[in-house]
Amino acid sequence: MPEPLYAVSPLDGRYAGRTEPLREYASEAALMRARVQVEVEYLIALADVPATPLAIDDDQRAELRSLYDEFDADDADLVKRIETEGARGYAATNHDVKAIEYFVREGLPADLEAANWIHFGLTSEDVNNLAHRLLVRDALENVIEPAIVEVRDELADLAREYRAVPMLARTHGQPATPTTFGKEMAVYAGRIADLHADVRQARTSLAGKLGGASGTYAAHTAAYPDVEWRSFAREFVEDLGLEFTPLTTQVNPCDDLARAFHALVRANNALLDLELDAWLYVSDRYLGQEAAAGETGSSTMPHKVNPIDFENAEGNLSKANSDLEFLAEYVTTSRLQRDLSDSTVKRNIGGAFAHCLIGYSKTLDGLGKVVPNEQVMREELEATPEVIGEAVQTILRREGHGDAYERVKELTRGKSVTLEDFHGLFEELDVPESVREELQALTPASYTGVADELVDDLDETAN
Repeated sequence: MPEPLYAVSPLDGRYAGRTEPLREYASEAALMRARVQVEVEYLIALADVPATPLAIDDDQRAELRSLYDEFDADDADLVKRIETEGARGYAATNHDVKAIEYFVREGLPADLEAANWIHFGLTSEDVNNLAHRLLVRDALENVIEPAIVEVRDELADLAREYRAVPMLARTHGQPATPTTFGKEMAVYAGRIADLHADVRQARTSLAGKLGGASGTYAAHTAAYPDVEWRSFAREFVEDLGLEFTPLTTQVNPCDDLARAFHALVRANNALLDLELDAWLYVSDRYLGQEAAAGETGSSTMPHKVNPIDFENAEGNLSKANSDLEFLAEYVTTSRLQRDLSDSTVKRNIGGAFAHCLIGYSKTLDGLGKVVPNEQVMREELEATPEVIGEAVQTILRREGHGDAYERVKELTRGKSVTLEDFHGLFEELDVPESVREELQALTPASYTGVADELVDDLDETAN
């Protein structure tokens, strides 16, 4: 039986192909590997503390690092068996980090006596908080952010290609000063570029702790009171590529994770805005959709080509934001010095990221299928001449007509007007002939200001 068809979650079922890039960072095996990395690097760091008798040579260090560099499915299976049923002479630990400790012990070089130094002075949260951040950091950098950038680049390409295509704008759902399709896509490309910068900043600000059971370095200090353990911890955490959090309980406060989650929410909100607009543009026939051969749009209406990618993206990004908001709120609290409720919650970070990734890929699919319908856009502009009213009254104000707004309002508000109606007004005006010609040259399609030039501002948001 094809396993995805029997998955409990669509993330590993229907959408398994889209979420597969996250497995390296969001699966339980990935968490095991990251924990092994922390334990191994900590063991090596202890060997560099002069006060300890532990010595690890270069060959031994390389062999130790292979435990996480070459961590595979068999290794993950062994860790799980040690935890749940017992293996290699160990009784079932019923503790996932203890199982990692025993796994590392089993993988020690044959000529290295170091079993008693593995996990020395640590609490499980010292390992977990670092492991989770390594995974979140790498998932953002290697999977999530590139997907965001890909959406931004697609929007930028659309903006540049259709920079001068005039389009009726709508404010409050009503006809408004025309714009260009390219400029509107540039707005989204610029927003996504700015919001990606926020995600990147949050990713590079992820911070870890290594302070022991209550954040006091008590066990370390009891064993070696003359060692400056705070400096050791800072150096160790920073060597992992994370910032250092000096003041903690047993728990890293997780405000850094919350910042990352909230940064993603803001990026997703901008994309949700895009999904809604794209859906409306398709509905208004401003955007045509390329029909895939053999694809069914509706089970009963054969003509349908539905904007399903934008709809699917909307649903997944909304689900992602719900999860991310929950995570940001939940992981920043802990009863007194530690409770364990966050442990199971953090296992859902990958799910939130997966919904993000599906949303981004579906957005790309949707953008890749649409083609601006320039004829429809121009026809609607021609059918809505009242939108030049703003330009008319503004030019008349320039010429000293204090009643300009009122005269245009009387002509257009709540009425169906034509360009000929405007030209009739122009003939009645006491203005120089050059101004009359200026007014008569106005058309909805030409009244787009510097919309096409604004697309060039995308170069300032490139990152």
